Amino acid sequence: MSFQPNPGDEVVINDIAYTIGQHPAAPGLAYAQAGRQGIVYQLIPRNGSIHGAKALKVFFPKFRIPAMVYQSEHMESYSELPGLQVCKRDVLTPERNGALIGKHPDLLYAVLMPWVQGQTWFDVISDQRQLTAEESLKLARALAGTGSAMEQRGLAHCDMSAPNVMIPFFSEVENLGKTSAVELVDVEQMYGSKMDRPDALLAGSPGYAAHRTVHSGLWSSYADRFAGAVIIAEMLSWSDPVIVEKAWGESYFDQHEMQTVSERYYAMRESLEKRWGSKLSDLFIRAWESHDLSSCPTFGEWYVALAAVDVQQAHAAAATSEEEVAEQPDAVNSNLKKSSDLASETTNVQEGNNSQTHQSPDQEAVVNRLFLQARALEDEDKPAAALEVYRSLYHFIPHNSAMQMEVEAAIKELDAKLHPKEDTSKPVPVPFYRSKKFMISSAVLIVLLAGSVPTVKILADQAEVKQKEQLEATRLAEVKAAEEAEAAKAAALKQQEEQEKQKAAEAAKLDAEEKKKLAEAKQKEAEAKKKEEERKALQAKYDKQAKYEAYLVKQEQQKKEAAKKAQQEKYDKQAKYEAYLVWKKENDAKLARQEAERKAAAEVQRQQEIARAAALKKKRAENVVTLIAHYNKTYNAQIGRKIENAESYARDFKKLYNTDAAYFKGVGKVAARMSAINKFLSNNSYTLPNL
Repeated sequence: MSFQPNPGDEVVINDIAYTIGQHPAAPGLAYAQAGRQGIVYQLIPRNGSIHGAKALKVFFPKFRIPAMVYQSEHMESYSELPGLQVCKRDVLTPERNGALIGKHPDLLYAVLMPWVQGQTWFDVISDQRQLTAEESLKLARALAGTGSAMEQRGLAHCDMSAPNVMIPFFSEVENLGKTSAVELVDVEQMYGSKMDRPDALLAGSPGYAAHRTVHSGLWSSYADRFAGAVIIAEMLSWSDPVIVEKAWGESYFDQHEMQTVSERYYAMRESLEKRWGSKLSDLFIRAWESHDLSSCPTFGEWYVALAAVDVQQAHAAAATSEEEVAEQPDAVNSNLKKSSDLASETTNVQEGNNSQTHQSPDQEAVVNRLFLQARALEDEDKPAAALEVYRSLYHFIPHNSAMQMEVEAAIKELDAKLHPKEDTSKPVPVPFYRSKKFMISSAVLIVLLAGSVPTVKILADQAEVKQKEQLEATRLAEVKAAEEAEAAKAAALKQQEEQEKQKAAEAAKLDAEEKKKLAEAKQKEAEAKKKEEERKALQAKYDKQAKYEAYLVKQEQQKKEAAKKAQQEKYDKQAKYEAYLVWKKENDAKLARQEAERKAAAEVQRQQEIARAAALKKKRAENVVTLIAHYNKTYNAQIGRKIENAESYARDFKKLYNTDAAYFKGVGKVAARMSAINKFLSNNSYTLPNL
């Protein structure tokens, strides 16, 4: 019996009862999502809430592999990494789940894992949902951080694309757990040193596959670099309305445009540079111009560059984007006509920027981590991998620093080790027609042939040779005469140049003497000015001394008067201080009592506010789920032509919505559902949209 569940059906897995979730956009159908390798169903614990939901992935026959058990055991340790919570997996096997698999054979080697709430990056692009600059930067940093953590452990997703990147914080249901801003799903093709190579490899998804390298499938530690660069660039650019409008459809790029010069490529490159700076634009160019996946920037490089980004630059660029929209097509067309070596230009720009930029603490930490990783790869006798890490690290080291010199030396040493120069001391083979043996044989052959020619022929040939020699002698004489004339002309030019040089030297000598006289005159004038300044300074010194002596007399008199006044003030101050001590003692006791009372009241109020906030947060989360359920009931009742029931559900929805309308208005599509409910209540013939 095939596994085709309906909403509300119960499934017991490992002694835990689950119910099949209902699709929010299609009431009456199970919440299922189809992928390349199988179908994923939402399971809600019978005694739990939607926050504890699980995902059950049922594979198509081709992908039901027993080795999935071994693979999932090794994946579990990676579930602690940010963005990889789906690696916490439980595989249904005949030994543990024999009864269930016997009833539904399709569940053989199915995988149970956490359900990730929220939209996919595919949904964001398809809906043309523009992001804020803060959201773009948060998503890009999260994806770069996940990719960097995976690379440091030798892991790669191997099918990184928009449908496999989840965005949890865009969920209508509040995420109570500490989830990453970005989560990766469909990890069955993951590459790792302990993973078995899949029988069927995927060649990347359209809009994210590098056409220059992908032919027979992706499965290596470099597999995610190109696709990750494209998605990070999309996330950063999705706060630019120009880029959102230019999107091809389900991805920003059409697959036929990948790694080609196109309008979309130049538009994204310029948007990145204008909004986020040249470092991120250069990283994108390196990935786009790369000839193999290992040449693409690492996720660590993306993370370092993103850590130093200032979101204010994006806001400033957005403020002027309206003025530049009309000029953008002309700029893009002019860029399409340029043909230059962008890869070398990128490297030069990066080196120049990095040599003038001070590293942030996050950058230093990543740089040190990459350096230690390269050293470890050297120790493990992996020169190719170590060379790649060193080259990635080189662009982020301060110019002329000790680390830069050490990295340069390591790159040269590893490059020489991997690509040794050919030995030039070996003798070069001589062509056969220049060999001694061939020349001797040729001479003998000529002599034998000459002996067989009649004497008359020899005499004629000698006369012809003599005539040619005379002509050659005449030609040589003419050439010699021309050379002598040319030499005479050159001598005359040389003499003329020497005369001009002599004239220039005399002019320079006169100019030097004139400058010397002028300098002497200026020196005399400066000396006279200096003497006058010294005289004025001496006179000012005498005047200052006289004023100082008068000041001392006046100061002494004021000092005596101040001492007398200070003595009187001391007596007055002592009397006031004694009276103050008495008042202060009484006042401190009063203030202490008031402060203790205030703190006690404040603590009681704070505890009450904390309790109210927690209750409100929990209640709001429950109410969102209840509102969605009310709407679905209203929709189903209208579809079933039970108008009275639909109106009752609609009034329940509106009543609950109005209890906290300001909050619900900003949560997902709840506000859109409220608008539809109001239209239905005012006119029950209005057809509710399928939200």
